[in-house]
Amino acid sequence: MLSVELIDSLFPAELPSAAHWAERYPPRTLPAGAQVTRFAPSPTGWLHIGAVFTAGVNLDIARHSGGQYLLRIEDTDQARFEEGALEQFEAGFAYFGISADESDPAFGGGGSYGPYTQSARAEIYQTYVRELVRPGKAYPCFATRDELTAIADRQKAVGALPGYYGEWAVWRDAPEDQVRARLDAGDPYVIRFRSPGVGGHRVSYTDAIRGELSFDDNRNDVVILKSSAQELRLPTYHLAHVVDDHLMGVTLVIRSEEWLSSVPLHHQLFDALGFPRIPYAHLAPLMKQDGTSRRKLSKRRDPEASVNYYIDAGLPAEAVNYYLRGLANARLTELPLATALAEPLRLDEFGVAGPLLDMAKLDDVSADFVATLTGEQILERVLPWADAYDKDLAYVVRADQELALRALRIEREDTDSPRKDLRKWSEYRAVYGFFFASVFELVTDPADERFNGLSPELVRAMASGFADGYVAPGPDVAWFEQIRNLAGSLGFALKTKDYKKNPDAYPGSIADAAAVIRVLITGTRQSPDMPQVAEALGRDEVLRRVTALN
Repeated sequence: MLSVELIDSLFPAELPSAAHWAERYPPRTLPAGAQVTRFAPSPTGWLHIGAVFTAGVNLDIARHSGGQYLLRIEDTDQARFEEGALEQFEAGFAYFGISADESDPAFGGGGSYGPYTQSARAEIYQTYVRELVRPGKAYPCFATRDELTAIADRQKAVGALPGYYGEWAVWRDAPEDQVRARLDAGDPYVIRFRSPGVGGHRVSYTDAIRGELSFDDNRNDVVILKSSAQELRLPTYHLAHVVDDHLMGVTLVIRSEEWLSSVPLHHQLFDALGFPRIPYAHLAPLMKQDGTSRRKLSKRRDPEASVNYYIDAGLPAEAVNYYLRGLANARLTELPLATALAEPLRLDEFGVAGPLLDMAKLDDVSADFVATLTGEQILERVLPWADAYDKDLAYVVRADQELALRALRIEREDTDSPRKDLRKWSEYRAVYGFFFASVFELVTDPADERFNGLSPELVRAMASGFADGYVAPGPDVAWFEQIRNLAGSLGFALKTKDYKKNPDAYPGSIADAAAVIRVLITGTRQSPDMPQVAEALGRDEVLRRVTALN
């Protein structure tokens, strides 16, 4: 074992003791059954929708138990830190309403167990690494990258299991004079944990979602403190997780299943530091249907993996949250959205297979949600989205909000079956933009394909005849009759069955004739109720559009 004098020389002279940190972060006083949870993203790229899912679960378990939810930034991998990631995290959490009870001020929070960014906690980690090195539970390792590669090659050649352990851990029991010589030479080193694990030994623990699990015990002497050559000496995830979750009083670690195999190591670290083990709940990852098989939702391959996808599209946060909660607990899909969002999640209802993220189903959920909103509520959401993504649209809508509200009332208010043609705010221009004269593109070509093959002469005749006899919608006006009468005078079949029976006898059906007027007024063959559209637009605008043909 190395001498205390040498061990302490590895660390700053004024490094506080473990007792100092224990006093600085006393155990929490919590109500019975309260859970303290945390979400700890790494700022090494944009925020994954799976992170919103995991953070939402942590938030829900904490809030419904009367506990606390923490946001901790795990930025120990400084080499992979990506500029702008933290700002994107903040925007994503804000959009989905995931607000932490405790976090660093950068996220609008505070708390007595901070700082909540790991790079600001370097001194804490070094204290606990020293606590491990002093009794020989950890040691300095000077193995270079080339030496580690050579060890791996020899292991492969003799059929040994890979890793840094036992006889392959060449610095595990190095004599002090050898360690001192390398230190005197200024050679960089890492600190490794001396694993008490035995190869081939199985260990078990109970996961809050998956029940009892069994794994091979950890045998590897993993790195717990990164290279001394780094200006800011930080730990690896393994040590930081154990130290932070202990000191911050976390009572349940809810994280993704990628960490399942690390539990034996983490339990070893808890035990070595004299900390009580913290229960785990490991979430299955979000999946995507790819042909006939499923795979994990991929950052590289799937645009919907990014939180920005949902924000940019203007998918309502309530709809996305409702859908994600339904993936967690299927019973919530049977409840109304507001009720489901208020219901607590239950860990014993989570599946162990990754839930499938189906964007078509999410669109349906979103359409159902938007259909419950009033016109005023829709504009309150569309306008901030348009301010960021479609400034011209924002200007036009603000200039005539009364028209926008008239349009949104069509087939939405005073009906048991409101229209569900708007699923996300990015679709507003396509669905409702035609109401605004400055946005609408007049249909001027009588041979336009939207007229479905009718002759230009017949299209012109429909347009001019409609304009000449136009009567604006009103209580005593059978608005469609003017189209029907005009169509009959031009030879269109007034009954669909007659047209189907003898299509060569007519230039088109009544549906084709009505579509001419619909296309001229709205630019599409599918739109809300035409009398209500015409009433919202006003007589002058209707005639301007109908008479625009060349």
